[in-house]
Amino acid sequence: MKGLLIKDIKLMGNMKNSLLLILLISIVMTTYIKDASFLIMYLGMIGTTFATSTLSYDEFDNGYSFLLSLPVTRKGYVMEKYGFGLLLSGSGWLLGTVLALAAGIVRGSREPLDIIMTSIVLLPAVFFLLAVMIPFRLKFGSEKGRVVVICAAGAAFLVFTVAAEIVKRTNLDLDSIWGKLTLQGAGVMAASLAIGTVILLISYRLSVSIMEKKEF
Repeated sequence: MKGLLIKDIKLMGNMKNSLLLILLISIVMTTYIKDASFLIMYLGMIGTTFATSTLSYDEFDNGYSFLLSLPVTRKGYVMEKYGFGLLLSGSGWLLGTVLALAAGIVRGSREPLDIIMTSIVLLPAVFFLLAVMIPFRLKFGSEKGRVVVICAAGAAFLVFTVAAEIVKRTNLDLDSIWGKLTLQGAGVMAASLAIGTVILLISYRLSVSIMEKKEF
């Protein structure tokens, strides 16, 4: 697994210019976008996308056959992908949180505790994105998997749009609900982490099953 991690980290090294550009864009975004949740999710999504892009490199030119000829098991390969995915998506999530906190403090527009709570609540969403993309990429390949992920993202957008419309029509007081959640910070943190962990475990078991059935 250590060798696989080194391989993927070196692949990310080849993308350092893109990563620096995204960092610059994110810093500029803090000037114009006041919504902390957007910045946190954006960088979490970018981290997940870069992590899962390594699957495309592994698939290229019968790469799986070569990798599995080494002392690497299929289960170990999947485990490394999740570990690397958590490393990058978690780094993106953390960077987004730090930038949102810095922007909030400079503007004085939001309390740091509110931003931290928002970040923690969004963590399962970052995990969910990783949990969806890895098994889809393994099952359908890089090209078809990309299409499936886009369709899934479209479906998620539709669900959120419908949910927003329901909230609007029912006049739910989201600020009041959020205030109550903030007062119960420890419970929200524990629930968010538990949900994210369960999602990842289910996805991991699914990915191992997919990988073990693949023929190269």
